[in-house]
Amino acid sequence: MQILISETDGVPIYLQIVNQIKHLVAAGRLLHDEELPSIRALAEQLVINPNTVARAYRELEVAGIVTKKRTTGSYISQSGSPLAKDERLRILSGKIDGLLVEAQQLNVPISEVIDLIHHRQTELVKETNP
Repeated sequence: MQILISETDGVPIYLQIVNQIKHLVAAGRLLHDEELPSIRALAEQLVINPNTVARAYRELEVAGIVTKKRTTGSYISQSGSPLAKDERLRILSGKIDGLLVEAQQLNVPISEVIDLIHHRQTELVKETNP
């Protein structure tokens, strides 16, 4: 499991972890009963305080995405895999909102943003299916 932390995007680190794990579950890259790294291991990998990882795991547990097994660790719950379509769309909506705000700040019309999205999709398909 690869989590990337950004110090510059303004989102608290624990929320970045939560959002990325939700994304991995929604994409089917983390499945039911799959074990998450221990709090200590993920904290060492990300070079952050273990309390930050613990907070992220608690948030995921409250959301029903992660189940904690007292002696063995944290696992993706049955209800967390895969996330409901509404949750997947919510995740994408947040990213689209950020894109639209940035496009507006850069004075790029929505029609050009849509054209760019289509172009990038075409390029990504070419890269993954040579």
